[in-house]
Amino acid sequence: MARKTDIPPSYYGEPRNFDPSFRGPIHNRACTDVLCCVIFVIVILGYIALGTVAWIHGDTRKVVYPTDSHGQFCGQQGTPNANKAILFYFNILQCANPAVLINLQCPTTQLCVSKCPDRFATYLDMQYNYRYNNSYWEYYRQFCKPGFDNPRKSVAHVLRDEDCPSMIVPSRPFLQRCFPDFITRNGTLTVANKTDFKDGLGKTRSVIDLRDAANGITSLLDAKEVGMKIFEDYASSWYWILLGLVITMVVSLAFILLLRFTAGVLLWLIIFGVIAVVGYGIWHCYWEFSTLRGKPHSDGDVTISDIGFQTDFRVYLQLSQTWLILMISLSVIEAVIIVILIFLRRRVRIAIALLKEGSRAIGYIMSTLFYPIITFVLLAICIAYWAVIAVFLASSGDAVYKVMSTQDKCMYANLTCDPEMFSQTNVTMVCPGSQCTFAFYGGESLYHHYIFVLQLCNLLVFLWLVNFTIALGQCTLAGAFASYYWALRKPQDIPSCPLFSSFSRAVRYHTGSLAFGSLILAFVQMFRIVLEYLDHKLKGAHNAFARFLICCLKCCFWCLEHFIKFMNRNAYIMMAIYGKSFCTSAKDAFFLLMRNVVRVAVLDKVTDFLLFLGKVLISGSVGVLAFFFFTRKIPVIQEEVPSLNYYWVPLLTVIFGSYLIAHGFFNVYAMCVDTLFLCFCEDLERNDGSPLKPFYMSPQLHRILRREQGSKLYASS
Repeated sequence: MARKTDIPPSYYGEPRNFDPSFRGPIHNRACTDVLCCVIFVIVILGYIALGTVAWIHGDTRKVVYPTDSHGQFCGQQGTPNANKAILFYFNILQCANPAVLINLQCPTTQLCVSKCPDRFATYLDMQYNYRYNNSYWEYYRQFCKPGFDNPRKSVAHVLRDEDCPSMIVPSRPFLQRCFPDFITRNGTLTVANKTDFKDGLGKTRSVIDLRDAANGITSLLDAKEVGMKIFEDYASSWYWILLGLVITMVVSLAFILLLRFTAGVLLWLIIFGVIAVVGYGIWHCYWEFSTLRGKPHSDGDVTISDIGFQTDFRVYLQLSQTWLILMISLSVIEAVIIVILIFLRRRVRIAIALLKEGSRAIGYIMSTLFYPIITFVLLAICIAYWAVIAVFLASSGDAVYKVMSTQDKCMYANLTCDPEMFSQTNVTMVCPGSQCTFAFYGGESLYHHYIFVLQLCNLLVFLWLVNFTIALGQCTLAGAFASYYWALRKPQDIPSCPLFSSFSRAVRYHTGSLAFGSLILAFVQMFRIVLEYLDHKLKGAHNAFARFLICCLKCCFWCLEHFIKFMNRNAYIMMAIYGKSFCTSAKDAFFLLMRNVVRVAVLDKVTDFLLFLGKVLISGSVGVLAFFFFTRKIPVIQEEVPSLNYYWVPLLTVIFGSYLIAHGFFNVYAMCVDTLFLCFCEDLERNDGSPLKPFYMSPQLHRILRREQGSKLYASS
């Protein structure tokens, strides 16, 4: 059998000088990257100051409540509009599209009302019927300006002074705004069963005009209807969803504990289990496809493009093309898995050895399984703080009024104005029908001019804090698992509370280094966001070269981001072991990985692949159980299934949530394997297995990995 001393040093690169006093993560450390730590603290204090300034200048009511033409909030308690939470447009025909409506930029008077109109009516009809029945005016007046109580005023003067709308149409609230109540009957668009209406100006208009004025509102209303049904499904099935997630947590924990004893058997079961599940999926898709093809007068020949988008996804299951696409996709996945296993079967055995060692380490340091909860809480705080600041910055400023005109060539259009002094100007004479209408919130101060810059700073610091939180978790876990590896006698030499000790070292000595690595990654992510924004803006452009350049830059920065994440992860491991600065740790990690590039390229990725299969198997198994439950295919508990509009809503929630939970548990496991792998490489360079320089790895891990190295070396010689 080949010995470590028989293998030339050049095969491993230049080994480190042996340090007989080295016994795992160094405890006597000094603070690293102090300047970065100081900058990081200053930035956090500045971030708190930014939040304070945004809170002082911002007003969340501007986001929560719609605003009328006079800048007053609809539905705000303690104001005359407390019971008027919906915004009504005097003449919706003057609105060009939904974006204009939602941004309150429609050139017509906007008024807060308690409810939307439920009938067609015009001011002329109201005046005529008012002579015989006062109730017509009582209903119509709620859509007029507050204080107006002169139903006999001439129509011309009423429309000139914008006292009342010339017409009202049956509407329903959407986004707290009144939009026409469109209904399609037998392929014909109607409003209150009518296809035309009077506009109050002596003309008969088609419902199509309303649709054109509110282009796209019908699809938005359909989306709202789907959203309400989804909300109802969540309300009736949330406890079953929670039960599915709890089952996932228990299964994930049991899975990791079982790996400590039966890693090889479980991992091969995972592999063949996934192959079997995908194979069953291929067979089922083929059976559905052949069944639909064989049915006479079926929808087998109808394609997905023929029916377009449908909110009821069960429609797609009636198409043979759907099952054909699924069958081809699953077949490709099956072929890829089998090919990988054929060519990497030896590496799979090595990965199993690493996972066994990792499961043993987690078994001794069980507290590491619960550290993701701390990371989740810190990330939730970062996200919440960023969102609050973004909302307060967006709602900063005073009400800005602009001249809104229905005439295209009005010289005063979009100019700022004062609503109290507007009637004394000559704007209405030059541009008849113009109004001084609320446009948005803003200001002329230095603070308001730099709100966009402050939003960018808010985003950059948010990315920095998120990456720092993840880096802190990686460094903490790496230090804990390194304490396990470098214990000569396991578990006797493992220090007490290794996770807490590692966390304390990371915070006390390496905050600056973690902030340095996180800042580099945050800048790259920020640049990627800018590229995505530019790509979105250039989608309608005809400059092919510019779009090609943006596409290339997006690809390059995507690769750069993933490379930096990989290097940062390994740098934090070296930092947790030796306590050096970020740059030194990154350099040491890089050269160590380069000296073991074959192992890094194969073993690490095979391990990631096996862990991914575990996530898929756990989330898939829970998903299959949820599918049979929510589709009432389990007779024993069939009566307990809640009534749902879309069974896929809780099903997808359970699958996605299960994957995230399994991902959290397996991330700890992946960090353990990565740490043990780097420690193993360091162990090989520092020690030779002699009594003076004994190996710290377990005998099983050393035997398997050295056997693979020896076979490669003898094959090359």
